Amino acid sequence: MHSGSPHSTPPALQPPSSHYENFPVASVLCPPRLRPAIAAIYWFARTADDIADEGEARPAQRLQDLAACRDDLFAAAEGRPGSRRWPPVFDALQPVIAEFDLPVGLLADLLSAFEQDVVKQRYATEAELLDYCRRSADPVGRLLLHLYGVHDAESLGQSDNICSALQLINFWQDLSVDIPRGRIYIPRELWAVHGVDEAQLMARDVNPATTELIATCTRAARARMLQGIKLPAAVARRLGGFDGWRAALELRCVIQGGLRILDKMAAMEHRTLVQRPKLGAWDAVVIFGKALWP
Repeated sequence: MHSGSPHSTPPALQPPSSHYENFPVASVLCPPRLRPAIAAIYWFARTADDIADEGEARPAQRLQDLAACRDDLFAAAEGRPGSRRWPPVFDALQPVIAEFDLPVGLLADLLSAFEQDVVKQRYATEAELLDYCRRSADPVGRLLLHLYGVHDAESLGQSDNICSALQLINFWQDLSVDIPRGRIYIPRELWAVHGVDEAQLMARDVNPATTELIATCTRAARARMLQGIKLPAAVARRLGGFDGWRAALELRCVIQGGLRILDKMAAMEHRTLVQRPKLGAWDAVVIFGKALWP
């Protein structure tokens, strides 16, 4: 699919369920009144991500398309008509922005991260990578908390830890997919610590040094995820009642989904340079059980 052609089927027309996801999106656990808003945010993020990643468009075309998407975002926020290139996305998102007074800057941060993906394929330091996560992942959690009416600094920080951890877990499970595309998200500073060089990573050479490097990355992601472990309780208190219970349960499912992927990576001895772990039906049972009885 060529995202740059106005005559092709745009990524926006793909429903969210057409993409494999580790974690639930607007599931039955979300408060029903918020499901359309959450789905609209997801469609926007998924579509922009596809513009950056999918199809055969050249980098210049991808950046041009993302710039057009940004223009449409600001048009939607201001109640103006946009380009109509992605009508399902912005027809759904515009009323949500108005109804919930969504922080449009968070949506723009997502576009900034996707633009970076087009042009940046290496990261020197962990701080540099986490800045990417701050724009590619953290806005999603903050938008969700905004819908829930949760605005305190502690909860926002916990959400950031969960979302950054999820992004990092995606990186570590997707090494066999990203590296053939030329992208290495493991920071260079960690390569040196473990005696790994770029040639080994590009060759997806599974050896004690590369697997220990990946194991180190997964341990850090787990620790970051656990820093957000108290967020579901805060959301439950804020929403109260059954809505609070179900929203907290979904958040716990998201957290447990990330931890389950880390468990599967450990079980395969962190050989994700050559194999991508996925969650199956039994994993869903385990995740739900751990979320239901934390």
